Amino acid sequence: QVQLLESGGGLVQAGGSLRLTCAASGELATANTMGWYRQAPEKQRELVAFITDGGTAKYADSVKGRLTISRDNTENTVYLQMNSLKPEDTAVYYCYVREFFSSRSYWGQGTQVTVSS
Repeated sequence: QVQLLESGGGLVQAGGSLRLTCAASGELATANTMGWYRQAPEKQRELVAFITDGGTAKYADSVKGRLTISRDNTENTVYLQMNSLKPEDTAVYYCYVREFFSSRSYWGQGTQVTVSS
């Protein structure tokens, strides 16, 4: 069983920075994609960014140039560096991992990010 543990959320002023961390434990296939979704109140969950085990990263247009995703394959950990935060970035951020061959997906419990204006 794979478990994901997130950390790093919190309250920050607009223009500030936060770094989210998500560590996967258990038997995780090497070929996988890790990433982050977010869900703001009364809005649908949206994809923020993902990164493959080979290091290819993709971002939502709304976060390009401000958020950076990275990963440590040896530690099965994914990071989301968030700079120049805006109030509209306020949401619960969920990390996930999807195994390439089995298509099994696992989710973290979510971490709250609040950006004050």
